[in-house]
Amino acid sequence: MKKLTTFLAMLLTITICFTGIASAKELVLAGSTTVQKRILEPAQKEIEQATGISVKVLGINSGKGFEDLREGKITASISSNPLKTLLEKAGLPDDGTYQEYIIMQDVIVPIVHKDNPVTELTWQQLADINTGKITNWKELGGSDQKIIVVTSQPTAATRIVFQEEVMKKAPYVKDAREVMSTRQEIDLVSSFKGGIGAVSEGFVAMNQGKVKVIKTSNISRPLSILTKGKPSADVQAVIDFLKTPAAKKLFN
Repeated sequence: MKKLTTFLAMLLTITICFTGIASAKELVLAGSTTVQKRILEPAQKEIEQATGISVKVLGINSGKGFEDLREGKITASISSNPLKTLLEKAGLPDDGTYQEYIIMQDVIVPIVHKDNPVTELTWQQLADINTGKITNWKELGGSDQKIIVVTSQPTAATRIVFQEEVMKKAPYVKDAREVMSTRQEIDLVSSFKGGIGAVSEGFVAMNQGKVKVIKTSNISRPLSILTKGKPSADVQAVIDFLKTPAAKKLFN
């Protein structure tokens, strides 16, 4: 009898566990690694608790996420690039087919090696550095050190926004070091005394002491969830939760 009671208790526990797993719907959101690391991963547990939806995040960059949305592979993408820019790059009209739900505003900051004596740069100086017109830090009041430009891959939103806003769409210097992730960009800049990059301010906070932020005029962009047509009920539930004061405390 005791063995039977123990078996039934175990069976009940297993049933409850599987029922809990089955009750959580899974929603796949693909795109911006900035949205992934700054918003969705910090709030992932709370999203499921509040909505009953388990969010699976694929950090493949904003451009590729939007491409998956257009092809119908996902019901919503995540972006750190304005919808208008994504539509222009895809050659699509801004006719309301695609919708943008801004969760928060993000700031892009230039970063350099922590021992670099330069503290402030104008947008024009940043543009001249990244296009190769300025090649040595001594031209900017720094040490006699060759400048090494580090940037993300061409489809990454941070690079696109920086290139459009600061560089006025001019091409990067030919020997710029391209990386696959923001973490790699921070690591590379921290390893080169002449290094310079541009990343989300939030990532610098996550890697305190690794690099130094250069003062410049504000470079901002929206962090958003994008949909094709009206959001599904699950997507709308996640958007609604992320806009609550309780959610914003998790990622602001």
